[in-house]
Amino acid sequence: MLDYTTLRLIWWALLGFLLIGFAIMDGFDLGAVILLPWVAKNDLEKRMVINTVGPVWEGNQVWIILGGGAIFAAWPFLYAASFSGFYLAMFLALTGFILRPVSFKYRSKLDNTTWRNTWDILLMLSGFIPALIFGVAIGNVLQGVPFHFDAMLRFYYTGSFFALLNPFALLCGLLSVCMLSMHGGVYLCSKTEGALQARARKAVLLCALLCIALFSAGGAWISHSIAGFALSGAINTAGPSNPTHKIMTVMAGQWLMNYHAHPYALLAPLAGFMGAILVTLLTLIRYFKVAFLASALTIAGIISTVGVSMFPVLLPSSTNPSQSLLVWDASSSQLTLWLMLLVGLVFFPIIIAYTTWVYRVMKGPVTKAFFSQEKNSY
Repeated sequence: MLDYTTLRLIWWALLGFLLIGFAIMDGFDLGAVILLPWVAKNDLEKRMVINTVGPVWEGNQVWIILGGGAIFAAWPFLYAASFSGFYLAMFLALTGFILRPVSFKYRSKLDNTTWRNTWDILLMLSGFIPALIFGVAIGNVLQGVPFHFDAMLRFYYTGSFFALLNPFALLCGLLSVCMLSMHGGVYLCSKTEGALQARARKAVLLCALLCIALFSAGGAWISHSIAGFALSGAINTAGPSNPTHKIMTVMAGQWLMNYHAHPYALLAPLAGFMGAILVTLLTLIRYFKVAFLASALTIAGIISTVGVSMFPVLLPSSTNPSQSLLVWDASSSQLTLWLMLLVGLVFFPIIIAYTTWVYRVMKGPVTKAFFSQEKNSY
């Protein structure tokens, strides 16, 4: 069995991998339906957009299930704090996920313009709401979440839903929406043709530029106005999980200290910026498939930036900073992490192999001719 410290580090990295996997794989589904009202101007074009993601969205959602399961099993304190504190926000995000399959199935049940337009609006919201909520959640995590534990390690959340909608969190939410819209737009460019593709291309260029601007604004805001959390003194990285046995300090710009200690961590924000720049250039010259990979790099870079900036903090507490959750004091037992790692080593390759096979089968564009030949389309 690996030592406890190493297992905690592995599961911190795996949590990031799963969150990035979800944002990349399910992100283009969300982004494509967000862009639906703007890139598709008639019913046929709307069906083209829907049929680019319709066959694959269910498989892509495996990643969020894996991420939620990993938080539940590997980081129980994090699961309790985040899912309880962000309960209403999570409910809204899940509502969006529920609306998506319902909209896919119901919009084509009646050949009525009002009926279909209504479901198209709901379909757009099914992508916009989760994208916004996830970004807002990350923005609040960076600022600290109002929670604490009592002597019996019972969790208490002292915030409110509307307090989550603060200016910095909304900026992060807009960045999330633009990032996923860019990703979905690049996917549409690679899967469609004609006027629809041209509109998607314009949307990609706009969203990529907005990503660069919002990511830069967020970084400047964090460096000057957002207080970061840091461990004060030593901690036993292989000790039992108890988030009440440490001292944390809070000061502005603290989230940037990891870059001073570990300069290679700058690769994360650099990947975010370079990915968005590459998306812009590759989209201009119509290399859409390569642009999709650059878009995935952007997502990986932006999410990784949050992770490496905060390490080893998982969820900072604004109510009692010394009860913030760290990689070293919020995990499951050593045996649990070890058994989960063995299971992951078996099933991760299966999931990746299956996903690869599905996309190989579903490759190729969705053209107008497709609907004259295919009776099982959306």
